[in-house]
Amino acid sequence: MTTKRFIAGAVCPRCGAMDRLVSYDNEEGRFKECVACDFLEKQVAAVQVDELDTRVNQYEDDQAETEVTLVKIIEPPKP
Repeated sequence: MTTKRFIAGAVCPRCGAMDRLVSYDNEEGRFKECVACDFLEKQVAAVQVDELDTRVNQYEDDQAETEVTLVKIIEPPKP
């Protein structure tokens, strides 16, 4: 038996009904289907989304070679 899962927030392209699309896999491939009308669509290609590059997930290879500079804080002269 094929397990069908609802796609939250999805709108049917044929009838415009919201939250009526289900997704399921079978021996012929992956499909999405509207339970409110007779819309049926086979997904042709699976798209893999890579993580976006951000400063948090980027690593420098030469972190060990970072130059350290000392800063001396001085008091301003008193008037």
